[in-house]
This record gives sequence, C-alpha cells and structure tokens, in this order.
Amino acid sequence: MSDLALTFKNGLIDLDFGDDMNLVDDGLRTAVILSLFCDRRADDTDILPDGEDRRGWWGDIYPSVDGDRIGSRLWLNDRAKQLASVLRRDEKFGKEALAWMIEDGVAKDVTVTAENPGPGIRAIHVSITKPSGAVVEFKFNDYWEAEHAL
Repeated sequence: MSDLALTFKNGLIDLDFGDDMNLVDDGLRTAVILSLFCDRRADDTDILPDGEDRRGWWGDIYPSVDGDRIGSRLWLNDRAKQLASVLRRDEKFGKEALAWMIEDGVAKDVTVTAENPGPGIRAIHVSITKPSGAVVEFKFNDYWEAEHAL
C-alpha cells in the first residue's frame, strides 16, 4: 500500500517531493511521522505545559476501535529541560504512539530511544522490526532543536 510521502523538518510536516518528484511512500516513514508528530490528547493525569489545552484530534472521541488514538504525547515535553527523566518520557510517549504497528501486525517489534546529541537538542530514534524480520530505522532530531529544549 502506498501513502503520500511526508517529511519532517524544523518541526513541520510537509510533502516530500524528493529528487525525482515522486510523492509516494511505500515504506513506514509517513506512518511513523504522523504517529510521532501529530498531537495526541493529553491524559487526565498529564501536567500541561500551557495549563489548559489538552490538544488531540477530535476524531479520537469516536474511535472505530475502543481506546484507539492518533498521535503522540511528545508535545508535552516541548519545553522540557535536558534531563534523563525527559528522555525516558520521550521514549515512553514514542513507544505508545507506535504501539498500533504491533497491534495491527505491521511490525513485530518497535524500539524507541531518545538522547541529547548536543546542547538544546533532543533526538528520537525509532527501530521497527517488520514481520519478515527486516529492520527499518528512523532518526528525528530537528524537532527539539534550539527553541524547543533549552
């Protein structure tokens, strides 16, 4: 199955025209980008950075599968400091956002790791083991550069 090819750069999701102007993505990249970087509604127990907005997609109110939700809660860490506890939350939120891949049989395993590669930068690495055993990896670090994680 093919999807529109997306790219994630400077905190924005955009169509990825690539060098050959091909807008189709046959891999998992688009699914990973949407899963990680669309805002999932905050849980009732989450501390909100702005105090009020729980964000999320309105369609999650009426999911076709009970408890199914779109996106991740990574946005809750947007203004967080560079602490080990924040990295562990990034990993937890990333794994939570990609859990559907295992539930739906798209992946056999999903591993998410987070790190601070430099001052003011947080990076997230995703490793997906497909049912065939092939491993696909993604790395995102420009989401938290400079103004996001000082």
